[in-house]
Amino acid sequence: MFGPFERAVAGRYLRARKGERFVSVIATFSLVGIALGVATLIVVTSVMSGFQTELVSRILGAGGHIGVEAYAGQKIDGYEALVEKLRATPGITSVLPMVDGQVLLTNDHGGIRGGLVRGVTRADLEALPIVGPHIVAGSLDAFTGDDAIAIGISLADSFRLTIGSRITLVSPRGSATVIGNVPRIRAYKVVAIFDAGLSDYNSGVAFLPLPAAQVFFQTPDAINALQLRVADPEHVARVLPAIRAALDGRQVLLRDWRHANDQIIGVLQVQKDTMFIVLGMIVLVAAFNVISSLIMLVKDKRADIAVLRTLGAGSGAILRIFLMCGAFVGVSGTAIGTLIGIVFCRNIVAIQHTVERISGGQVFDSSVFMLTELPSSIDWGDVARVVALGLILSLLATLYPSWRAARTDPVEALRGE
Repeated sequence: MFGPFERAVAGRYLRARKGERFVSVIATFSLVGIALGVATLIVVTSVMSGFQTELVSRILGAGGHIGVEAYAGQKIDGYEALVEKLRATPGITSVLPMVDGQVLLTNDHGGIRGGLVRGVTRADLEALPIVGPHIVAGSLDAFTGDDAIAIGISLADSFRLTIGSRITLVSPRGSATVIGNVPRIRAYKVVAIFDAGLSDYNSGVAFLPLPAAQVFFQTPDAINALQLRVADPEHVARVLPAIRAALDGRQVLLRDWRHANDQIIGVLQVQKDTMFIVLGMIVLVAAFNVISSLIMLVKDKRADIAVLRTLGAGSGAILRIFLMCGAFVGVSGTAIGTLIGIVFCRNIVAIQHTVERISGGQVFDSSVFMLTELPSSIDWGDVARVVALGLILSLLATLYPSWRAARTDPVEALRGE
């Protein structure tokens, strides 16, 4: 498409000579603008993808892929046989029986907050991905009997609790007396502190041994919830019919992780798409700079265009010359921006720590964003979208100035010389 003649002339125009520096500077600014726009777009989409992936991963680690919950005030009896049946169901990798309920958490130092208490066995708590491998104080070996509790690190810090401290649980589901319903109150000894990596989980979730939770929530020999994990979370719906069959008509609430977290996932996707559109405007602005620089180049080279036309160069050749000039700026800017964006994403955590060390501030507030570290996951599909956007906009920006150059009348151009 582009012959040696067009390539030679375009290359000469891109190399600024004395008296032509201004046009070259404008072209350089256009290239830098496209590079920065593409790099920013790649970094933001990668951070949003990483945030979505990491958050969903943490949520799944905390809540499982499928939840089976008894309705309010009810319980699941004969759960041992049900657990064995579910574990034998193809596609299910683990089943976690538990008793959970909302409580009020208090201590002797005046701390008070609402929280969720879950009763599980020690083996199941050790196998829970978000808790078992992340014990920062104490040990799950002591997670037995009727006087043990495991809490998150944020709750321990805010209540000033250490291993051996006591924390009091207050449940509104108490005992009925002649003076009304009396809340159940029980103090437990902290035997383990975990760091789940989710701020809400660290500050509002605690674990009791399953027998102790059954006593506290008055569900002897029963549970009120099951958490199931499957081999293929993306196709969790395939396992639901087999689970319903195993439940054998029990009146329970069955929902998978997408329905349980559809609001969070939907918000993250909307934010990601919105940021792509908004930051795509940066690339669009840079594309307009390409138009400006090419229009200035065409005006500066009117006499050259006229001479080339009189020497036999056709309008198509002139069009291709200026298309190459603009394409070089667009393609080079997109390539440089892609490289900068990928390198930045690969080292984003190190960059975050460096900025925090220099500034003494906090770039990423874990209490707001639920995660303790700035996430980044390069989605090559998103990178391809960004590269395509940069190339398309920058190439479209070359069409009008190139068309104007091809329509230049050599007689009118030379008349003013």
